[in-house]
Amino acid sequence: MANLLADSLSPYLRQHAGNPVHWHEWGDAALAEARERDVPILLSIGYAACHWCHVMAHESFEDDATAAVMNENFVCIKVDREERPDLDAIYMNATVATTGQGGWPMTCFLTPDGAPFYCGTYYPNTPRGGVPSFQQLLHAIAETWDRRRDDVGEAAAAIVAELQRSSGGLPAGTSKVDAALLDAAVTAVARDEDREHGGFGGAPKFPPSNLLEGLLRGYERIRREDVLGLVSRTAEAMARGGIYDQLGGGFARYSVDAGWVIPHFEKMLYDNALLLRAYAHLARITGTPFFRRVAEETAGFLLRDLRTAEGCFASALDADTDGVEGLTYAWAPAQLTEILGPDDGAWAARVFSVTGEGTFESGTSVLQLREDPDDPERFARVRERLFLSRQSRPQPDRDDKVVTAWNGFAVTALAEAGVAFDVPEWIDVAATCARALLDRHLVGDRLRRASLGGVVGEPAGVLEDYGALVTALVAVHQATGDAAWLAPAVRLADTALGAFADPDSPGSWFDTADDATKLVARPRDPLDGATPSGASLIAEALLSLAALDEGDGRYATAAHASLAAASILLERAPRSAGHWLAVAEAAVRGPVQIAVAGGGDLLRAARHIAPGGSIVVGGDPGSSPLLVDRPLVDGIPTAYVCRGFVCDRPVTSVPDLLEVLAGS
Repeated sequence: MANLLADSLSPYLRQHAGNPVHWHEWGDAALAEARERDVPILLSIGYAACHWCHVMAHESFEDDATAAVMNENFVCIKVDREERPDLDAIYMNATVATTGQGGWPMTCFLTPDGAPFYCGTYYPNTPRGGVPSFQQLLHAIAETWDRRRDDVGEAAAAIVAELQRSSGGLPAGTSKVDAALLDAAVTAVARDEDREHGGFGGAPKFPPSNLLEGLLRGYERIRREDVLGLVSRTAEAMARGGIYDQLGGGFARYSVDAGWVIPHFEKMLYDNALLLRAYAHLARITGTPFFRRVAEETAGFLLRDLRTAEGCFASALDADTDGVEGLTYAWAPAQLTEILGPDDGAWAARVFSVTGEGTFESGTSVLQLREDPDDPERFARVRERLFLSRQSRPQPDRDDKVVTAWNGFAVTALAEAGVAFDVPEWIDVAATCARALLDRHLVGDRLRRASLGGVVGEPAGVLEDYGALVTALVAVHQATGDAAWLAPAVRLADTALGAFADPDSPGSWFDTADDATKLVARPRDPLDGATPSGASLIAEALLSLAALDEGDGRYATAAHASLAAASILLERAPRSAGHWLAVAEAAVRGPVQIAVAGGGDLLRAARHIAPGGSIVVGGDPGSSPLLVDRPLVDGIPTAYVCRGFVCDRPVTSVPDLLEVLAGS
C-alpha cells in the first residue's frame, strides 16, 4: 500500500500526498480494497483553503503513529469537497443527521459499500472538551467493526434509509408563485434582519449574497424603501467590516462574530463572484459611490489574485499563511507607524480601527473602515502604501482548481458589472473564461466539474455546473450581442433536462446525472446556501433561455414547473431560498425582455435601467432571436419591450423607454 494522491488534479489532495497515510482517491478500486481486506473505509472530506482541515492534517495525518493506526485498520480515502460535491452532500447529510452539526474537515466511517455508520468533523490529537482524541476514535471504531459487526450494519442501514428518505424531493407547495407569495417572502426575510449589525442571524455570519440579489429584484418590483434599506445596511456593514479586505478588495468566507469584524480568512471565488453581482446591481440602482467602489475592488481582486493562466479563475485563497491564520492580513499600530510614519500611522490606525488591544490575536487587528475619511487623497495614498507593504509579507496559498459552476458565477457577474459600469475589459474577461470553460470542461455533451493547469479532471459536472454555465453564456450573449453563445447554452440546457430532471416529479431535479456513479443515495438539495442550489440555478438558466428563444416552450415549461415545486421554500423558508426568490421575481415580471435594434445610447440606457433578471439584447435587426422582425423605426435605434407574451409599443428615446419600464 502507498499514498496515491501525488497525481491528483486536486490541489487539496496534493496537499496530502506526502502524508504517511495510505490515502486513496474515491473510486471502485478503493472500495474493492476495503471489501477484500474486510475493513471499514475512513473517509476524510475537506478543501484546500480550510483552516481546521490544515490543523487536523498537521496533528494527525502527518503523524506516523496515527497514520499507522489508520493504515492498519482502514482503507483511507481523501475527497476534495469542491471537486466532488455529490460525495460531500451525501456524507454531510449523514454527519448532520447523526451529530446535529456539520463542517469541514468531515470524518466519516463507512462500510465497504459506502454506507456511513459513524460520522463527525474535526477530531483533536489529544482528548479535549469531551471529544476523544483521533487515535482513541480510530481504535474504538476498529474494535466495534471487529466485535460488533451487527451493530455497525444496523447503524449503517438506518443512516442510509434516512439519506434516501431525505433525497426524495420537496413536498408539494400550496402557493402559486405570484406577486403575493413574493411580497410575503420579502416581508418574512425583512423580519429576520439583524438591525444592529446588518445581515441575518448571529455568529458565525455568512454573506447573504443570494438573498441580496433576490431582495434587490423585489425592491425593483414593489419599490419598498424598507427593502432597499435592508439590502443597503447589510451591504454597507459587510463592506466596512473586517470580512472585506480594505486594502485589496474581496470578501472572506464568513465572519466569526455577528458584527462582521473578524473573518475566517479564506477567500472563495464563489462568494466574491456572487457578491460582485449583488454590489454591482445595488450600485446601479442607488448610484452610491461606495457600493460601486466595493464592486470595482471586488472585480479587481478577482482579476488580480484569482485569474489563472488559462483565462479562468482559481477556487480560493487559503485561510492560513505559513500555517498561521490571518498572518497576511492582521496589523498592529506599531506596524502602521513603521510603514507610514507617526502622523500617517496614527491617522491610519483611527481610520482602520487598529487599536493597542487589537480585534484579532496577539494585539493585532483586522482592518475595518467604519466611515469614509474626509481626506480621500490621503486615504488613497495610505491604502496604496499599506497594500504594497502587505504584498511583501508571506502570502496565502492559492487553490488553482477551476470549478465550472464557480467560474460560471464569475462570468455572469463580470459580464453584468461590465455592462452596468461600462467596463469593456470585464466583458472581455468574462467571454474569455466562458470560451475556456467550453473548450476544456465540455467533453462530448457532458461537463466536467473542474480542471487544473488546463487539464480537465474526471469527476462529472453536477447540476449547478450546468445551470451556472448556461446563465453565464446567456450573460455573455447579452453583453456582447454575439448570438454564437446561444448554441452551446441550448446544448447544455438540453443535456440537463435529459440527465438531471426527475421524470417522476415535474419541476424536481437531482444534483447528479442519471448515469453518474451510483452512491448510497442520489443527492438532491433544492435549498440555497452559500451558493445557489443546482435546482434554482437551472431554473434561472431555463427561464433566461425561454425569454431569448421561445422555441417549443420546453424551457419555459420546465422553469415554471421548477418554481412551482420550490414554492414551499419561498412560503416557509425564504431565507434558505434567496436565489429562488431572484428567479421567481424575474419570472413574475415576465421576465422583462428588451430588444434594442441598432444599439447605441438607447441600448446603453436599457442595460443601466432594466430590472435585475431582465433579458437585454442589442444589435442589428435579425442578429439574434429577440431582434428578428424588429426593425429600426424611422432609421433610428428602437427598443422593443415585452413581458412574457405581451409587448409594449416600440420606443426610440430614453424617456419613452423609462416610461415603458416604469410599468415593469
